[in-house]
Amino acid sequence: MAEKKVVILGGGVAGANLAKTIQHQANVTLIDPKEYFEIPWASLRGLVEPTFAERIVINHREYFKKGDLVVSSAVNITETAVVTADGQQIAYDYLVIATGHTEPIPKTRRERLDQYKGENAKIKSASSVLIVGGGPTGVELAAEIAVDFPDKKVTIVHKGTRLLEYIGTKASSKALKWLKSKKVDVKLEQSVDLSSSSEASKTYQTSNGETIEADLHFLCIGKPLGSTWIRETLLNNDLDADGRIKVDKHLRVKGKSNIFAIGDITDVQEIKQGMYASAHAQVVAKNLKLLIEGGGKEHKLGTYKAQPPISMVSLGRKIAVAQFPFMTVLGRLPGMIKSGDLFVGKTRKELGVEPNVKKS
Repeated sequence: MAEKKVVILGGGVAGANLAKTIQHQANVTLIDPKEYFEIPWASLRGLVEPTFAERIVINHREYFKKGDLVVSSAVNITETAVVTADGQQIAYDYLVIATGHTEPIPKTRRERLDQYKGENAKIKSASSVLIVGGGPTGVELAAEIAVDFPDKKVTIVHKGTRLLEYIGTKASSKALKWLKSKKVDVKLEQSVDLSSSSEASKTYQTSNGETIEADLHFLCIGKPLGSTWIRETLLNNDLDADGRIKVDKHLRVKGKSNIFAIGDITDVQEIKQGMYASAHAQVVAKNLKLLIEGGGKEHKLGTYKAQPPISMVSLGRKIAVAQFPFMTVLGRLPGMIKSGDLFVGKTRKELGVEPNVKKS
């Protein structure tokens, strides 16, 4: 009997984990606009330490060895196939959408590593850095620069009333206090109009009329969801108001028996982060195996329950602020859990690649 065709859209945390897990259970095709998987929560360390980026940018073929890899983007979905930007029609029995967020990054691993080196060179040559956005990305980037380059002037401008608004106020306060102790200037309830500024002039105006001088700026605000294209497909009515895909407890698109969605693209009400995306992948891997085996196993399908708001934000290499359901902690203990290696060795091992190999 012919192997069932499983098509996975997106090679981020959820898509990569699923592709690795089920590649021997079906005829799997992974469709992704880039040739590699990147460990997203470790990317900021790569900006201050380019050799670290060697470990976080992993060619898909290092862990996904059996199935087909299509380096392109999906532009349409029919009842039986996915249409890609380069004109291919790829048939599926089961489809999994894991397109997460979109961002303009290079196609090849070498180009991505060169990009990290270029950004690092800019940071090294700058005496002052402006970071626009005080969410986890902005806070972690400010911390990485403040710890590795303590002589540089770092400024965060954030439009919200507090940093890290996606988690509790205690974590926000602890992070703010730590950043100030490292002489990071934090300006809340302000924004920066980058269109009226330029790195050539090295001056930026805030919404409060303040002028900030900076040799370099980083925009650390939310990335757009990778679902805009879905509005032109048969799933156009399966998106919520925010553009997330509505899923049931089995992580199937509601009303569809053979289409799943996992990762940040889903409407599961939880903090969007890597460990939960990995958990989505494991549930869907189990469910695909059951459905492929057949024999009326629908009642055995695994379910996914939204997880509590646990989060850990690294503050440099040794310290982190962690929010758990029962407490919020800042210090070396959460730092030992995350900040040293940022779970990179663990993630590489889970993908079946050597934890410390640095391939160029």
